[in-house]
Amino acid sequence: MNGPLPVPQVPRLSWTSPTRVSRRSPTPAVADAPKAERTPPCEGSCISSPGSRRPEPVRAARTMNTDWTQHACFAALDWASDHHDVIVLNRHGAVQAEFRFAHTAEGWAEFTVKMQPFTGTPITLETSSGPAVDQLLQRGWAIYPVAPTAAARYRERKVPNGTKTDRHDTWALADALRTDGHAWRPLRPQDEATATLRALCRDEIALIEQRTALVNQLQAALREYYPAALAAFDDWTAPHAWALVLQFPTPGQLQEAGKRKWEKFLHTQHLWRPQTAPERLKLFADAQALPASAAVTAAKSLLAVSLVKVLVTLQTQLDEYRRRITEAFRQHPDHDVFGSLPGAKATLGPRLLAEVGGVREEYPDADALLCQAGVSPVSYQSGKVNKCRLRRACNKVLRATVHLWANSSRLTCEWAQAYYEHKRSEGQSHASALRCLGKRWLKILWRLWQNGEAYDETKYLAQLQKRGSLTWTKLKAAPTV
Repeated sequence: MNGPLPVPQVPRLSWTSPTRVSRRSPTPAVADAPKAERTPPCEGSCISSPGSRRPEPVRAARTMNTDWTQHACFAALDWASDHHDVIVLNRHGAVQAEFRFAHTAEGWAEFTVKMQPFTGTPITLETSSGPAVDQLLQRGWAIYPVAPTAAARYRERKVPNGTKTDRHDTWALADALRTDGHAWRPLRPQDEATATLRALCRDEIALIEQRTALVNQLQAALREYYPAALAAFDDWTAPHAWALVLQFPTPGQLQEAGKRKWEKFLHTQHLWRPQTAPERLKLFADAQALPASAAVTAAKSLLAVSLVKVLVTLQTQLDEYRRRITEAFRQHPDHDVFGSLPGAKATLGPRLLAEVGGVREEYPDADALLCQAGVSPVSYQSGKVNKCRLRRACNKVLRATVHLWANSSRLTCEWAQAYYEHKRSEGQSHASALRCLGKRWLKILWRLWQNGEAYDETKYLAQLQKRGSLTWTKLKAAPTV
């Protein structure tokens, strides 16, 4: 048969409105789909009633700058490592000045000259610390910092098409300060003693993080050729563990040294204990039980020795930082307040003082301090949905310090341990229970800080007993050791 095959005719629908066709019922679901976290009212799912509790006023409304309309202009600075952009708007939103200057002595002199007509104008930028903030504070400018996430939302509001330039960022910040700045908190500079202590503590934390990274690299290198050294010590942040690598860089050198030198090493490093010495000596004797290849041993031993030498130098500087911090903490006016806190004392006390600061107006109530420390959750309420989550927009250094402080206070404070155990019995995790305990501690600290008083355990326990607190009940019910 020649020629193309005939195309079969497709029958057309006999009705003109296909949308009226009765569709097939959907296949029933195997399992229920996840639903929103809604709690039905007691009267039924179709009945809802407003909450009986009166909602709290918005915090921004309670801290509003009532004299905001008196400002004639509003400025914003978009900072960078080598240059900065500045835009000044009047109260109607018109641009009064716009320029870029370098982050040099000449550039800041240019900034001072061009901003002379706008002296006293509030200025905003996306950070609360750094070289640009330091220069602005030295020149007496009133700074209103804004979080980078909020700055991005302001830019999207002003430029919804997605355009992003330094000029648009600066303009969006300046206009946001003009329209919403009356509810923003100004940056209050700390006194010299607090600023010095804060810089020292944060730099010490950064160096400790560097030490942790180096220790991890050292353990990874030893795992490849020197497992006996890893098994001999649990804490590789201690200098005596590093001394073993320096004195016996390879397993072969350790085994050749002999028992007499092993015992001398343990005595020199003050590690001789009747409970642990025999086990360590056995590990030293079996150092070559599973030897690595010669190439791996030669390369990794050089890396291990290099890392240990860096760690020794870093530890020397950390000791110097701790000495400077202790001295600055001792001379601070609020030393007695933070130095009396159980679990904080000389180690965490300086960090708490550095992050809380010395300006009482920074935290007008305890809730402000709790939010800044990240122990108060963030609530989400929409209709019948009401839940909360972990607060992430906070002072990360303060949050970590409060976490360590709350955990350490359980060892020396009986009521803190009782409160922690009560939260754990409620089903909360270790971190959540510590946040609750840290919240309790920060409320105490805020009151002590405002009044300039030292912590008194006896006085606080008397208050717990007077109020009939649940913590006091748990503390009395706990068995005495």
